Amino acid sequence: MTNFNFIKLIKKAASVLTIFISFSCSQPTEDIVITSDMYFESVDQVTQVMVHDIFSPPVASRIYVYPNIAAYEIIANTDKNYNSLVGQVQGLEAIPVTSDKNVNTRLASLIAHMDVSRGLVFSEATIEHYRDSLYALWQNKNEKQFEASKTYGLEVANHIKTWVSKDNYNQTRTMPKYDVDASNPSKWQPTPPAYMSGIEPHWNKIRTMVIDSASQFKPKAHPEFSLEKGSKFYEELMEVLNVSNTITEKGDASEEIEIAQFWDCNPYVSVTRGHLMFATKKITPGAHWIGITKIACRKNESTFEETVYTYTKTSTAIFDAFISCWDEKYRSNLIRPETLINQHLDEAWKPILQTPPFPEYTSGHSVVSGAASTVLTSIFGDDFQFDDDTETPYGLPIRSFKSFNYAADEAALSRLYGGIHYRAAIDEGLIQGRSIGNFVINNLKMKVN
Repeated sequence: MTNFNFIKLIKKAASVLTIFISFSCSQPTEDIVITSDMYFESVDQVTQVMVHDIFSPPVASRIYVYPNIAAYEIIANTDKNYNSLVGQVQGLEAIPVTSDKNVNTRLASLIAHMDVSRGLVFSEATIEHYRDSLYALWQNKNEKQFEASKTYGLEVANHIKTWVSKDNYNQTRTMPKYDVDASNPSKWQPTPPAYMSGIEPHWNKIRTMVIDSASQFKPKAHPEFSLEKGSKFYEELMEVLNVSNTITEKGDASEEIEIAQFWDCNPYVSVTRGHLMFATKKITPGAHWIGITKIACRKNESTFEETVYTYTKTSTAIFDAFISCWDEKYRSNLIRPETLINQHLDEAWKPILQTPPFPEYTSGHSVVSGAASTVLTSIFGDDFQFDDDTETPYGLPIRSFKSFNYAADEAALSRLYGGIHYRAAIDEGLIQGRSIGNFVINNLKMKVN
């Protein structure tokens, strides 16, 4: 081959290579698509880990709210339809901003949610395994977009973690355990079968989100303790016993038992087999309402942004509801029905549900249900029918509700059917929770319009 022909061949090959490179570079890079279903899955992962790790209901509310806020702040930082929570919740400072055009906001939001969640649970490895499987998919899809979004998402997550560290949670871990006042017949005492110490007696010291203080929505006092026949307190005690006996006579197929079991949500249920005692693992009351949030968003076909907004607003109300409720629980420190019935009326009586390990007044499920249902109603309306399958993983059937408020009423009443609360704790708990829910609605301006 002559030098002339060889040079022509080289030039032609170079020309073809240039065209190929130009064509390849001109192909649009495919965005990483992040959907509401992916956010549901991330929250569900957190729920499953919390069930495994057995977190108390108040602590579980903390594990839900902070990751949601991390995700929401990234959305609010880039979407003109949403307002930042800075200046609206206690102590939150503006998150970092990014000018990197490769950042996928939804992806960064989801990454922040996973990373903050990981830092709040014991079984970090479970969330890491889930996260890493997604990371591999996203990196193969669009490495440049993934790396930019990951960098920004983790930067925001670290910012939120700094805020989290100042909420007094770590300090409450070193405070003394609950001291039982055995000399006072009206005060709470540990209940069978595990006789656990009172859970989270210092939760009222946790920094609130929206409410001004733990005592802002202090409920009216429960009926004065009295075992005299004809007194209001004695009537409420007898109501627990009589309702329980009536339900028990109907058998396991009674609707009241189904309602009690459906809303049990007690992660501390102890089971005794011979000399062995172990806990059956369940979701908490807050987790049940987080599950309802998913059901509502899915039925509404909410966008990713709307989903994050709904989770954030609802989990914020749940978080403040637990602080408010626990403040009253350890202030009034009221004895449970089971203890009094066994001491004075029927030593062999057992409630349909196992009594959870903390004081009676007010009912935690009533407060949390009132708060969550109020916020969800403000978002989806008062006639939002839904089928609640939250408890199906625990062998319980689907229950259908014509509204969130209807579900909250049933959740509250389930505590009477279960034999673990007096009437006042239920009724006043709902009022307390709905007051908190309305306060969150009126003071969190999350949507621009």
